Amino acid sequence: MALDLDTLLELRTTDPFSYETYLDLMEQQAAAAPAPDDPEAAERVEYTKLNLQRSRRIARTWRPSPELLSRLDALPVPQTWLVLTEPWCGDSAQCLPCVAVMAAHRAEITLQVLLRDANPAIMDRFLTEGKRGIPVVAMFDAAGTLVTRWGPRPALAQDVFTAAKREGLPKPAILERLHLWYGRDRGRALDAEFRALLASAGAMP
Repeated sequence: MALDLDTLLELRTTDPFSYETYLDLMEQQAAAAPAPDDPEAAERVEYTKLNLQRSRRIARTWRPSPELLSRLDALPVPQTWLVLTEPWCGDSAQCLPCVAVMAAHRAEITLQVLLRDANPAIMDRFLTEGKRGIPVVAMFDAAGTLVTRWGPRPALAQDVFTAAKREGLPKPAILERLHLWYGRDRGRALDAEFRALLASAGAMP
């Protein structure tokens, strides 16, 4: 089966969200009251609360570099950027607001969000080393052909994550180190990766 947008969306079990609707969903899930005997659900609610705060802050403060804006201005449009994610995902909270800002720079870019866990058949087309890592951004041209993809986190963030796991740190310590890196980087690594990604995809000579 060809990897094109129409084919992928035939596999969906839920309709794609706009980014604004996705934020509304985050708010709803952050306010949820999980069953007291479900610690995993309670943990995800707490992550979602924190991620909602991160997402709002980054959307207010992050701006693409002039070089990235040039790449976006040169991008052949229209395009659809399909994002696979979940509200509890910390990497998504750090990266997706920046992707939304990029997409909003061009009215001809449509950003659509799908939930990973509700759409396993689509997620399995975008595995990272055999895993369902999120967020994933898949970019499709006007014909619905996949142009390129990005995710699930900047390479430098992956280095931090891998090093922390190699040290045998517990999950909370790994996440603390990872988000400390994100806070210090302030989206610069993601900006650089999207500049290279859009250039290699033919956005600019």
